[in-house]
Amino acid sequence: MLKRYELPQCPVEKALIMIGDRTKLLILRDLLKGTKRFGELQKSMRVSQKVLTEHLRLMEEHNLIDRTVYNEVPPRVEYTLTELGKSLRPIHDALLAWGENYVQ
Repeated sequence: MLKRYELPQCPVEKALIMIGDRTKLLILRDLLKGTKRFGELQKSMRVSQKVLTEHLRLMEEHNLIDRTVYNEVPPRVEYTLTELGKSLRPIHDALLAWGENYVQ
């Protein structure tokens, strides 16, 4: 797991590390629609708890998402995009448009 200060200087490589895999892009897709709880994200993506937790932590470390823990029983945790995370909307929208127009 690369810390923010360990990211490469190359902008493309940096972007790929931060959002360049399936799970992170699906987290982005879901959070662009609004705040979500862990269970909602996991159900939407059909990934293991371990994988989702790992990716959420990375995205939080890279300041793409905020994690809010509520002092309730049972505990409630919500995830939302930061302003930096929201700035990824054009990338998401471009991937969406490409996927809709792709014909094999």
